[in-house]
Amino acid sequence: MGLRNLLVVVDASHHATTTVEAAVLLAAKHDAHLTGIAAVAPLQIPGYVAAPFGAELQRWQDEAAAEAAGRAEQVFGRAVELAGIRARSEWRAVQGDPTGIVGVAARGYDLVVLGQMDGVADRDIAAVRPDELVFACGRPVLMIPHSGRFETIGDTVLVGWDGGREAARAVNDALPILERAREVRIVAVNPRSGPRSGQPGDEPGAHIALHLARHGVRAEAAHIRNDELDPANVLLNTCTDIGADLLVMGAYGRSRLRELVLGGTTRTILGHMTVPVLLSH
Repeated sequence: MGLRNLLVVVDASHHATTTVEAAVLLAAKHDAHLTGIAAVAPLQIPGYVAAPFGAELQRWQDEAAAEAAGRAEQVFGRAVELAGIRARSEWRAVQGDPTGIVGVAARGYDLVVLGQMDGVADRDIAAVRPDELVFACGRPVLMIPHSGRFETIGDTVLVGWDGGREAARAVNDALPILERAREVRIVAVNPRSGPRSGQPGDEPGAHIALHLARHGVRAEAAHIRNDELDPANVLLNTCTDIGADLLVMGAYGRSRLRELVLGGTTRTILGHMTVPVLLSH
């Protein structure tokens, strides 16, 4: 089973092209169908402001939504045309709550590709929040950093392993990519003893490396102990050290509320990612 059906979220931001190009690269590599989607959120205008304009206001909103979706479609169209995959692509533009719409739509795909939020709100197409989408869609989410260009995705892969359910799900979701990778490294940061690290005495991640080996994936398992940096930055530094072009990890392994309020590995990765990140929950 490979990646055959991909969804990419396209907005009107200045880095939408980076996201779409990454999705196109992955679709071309896996001979997959690629759907682009723009979810346009309606303007939230107080009733006392909207009342005097009546139907005219709705017409303005529709025109603005169509214009924004048109710009996003142009970005998508140029990318699939240049890659020569137009025949395996399609376009969708919808209005409504972006995260809700994409969350439901993504359930019919193998993978959803989404650009990193950069803190600059787009006036026309509202952002899809990755922290909400990863819970809503039931599919792996491939996050693309808003800075940089990515000529390869999945040639050298780092798996962030903590032995948890979410990490196991991420490894399974990433199998089609891992099977094509030249190098896969499994890294546990400050691992704890006990069942989350596999069998007693094993190198943390050794059992998941064995599982991958039975799928034809050669993976090296190791652990890193670092009391000076948090696990997220250890993983990002390791990506740089080994030249990884993809990080695979579970999302929000502990309380999501605790992560969002106090911070945590997923939140830090989403804010400071330097390579594409495949997240599963």
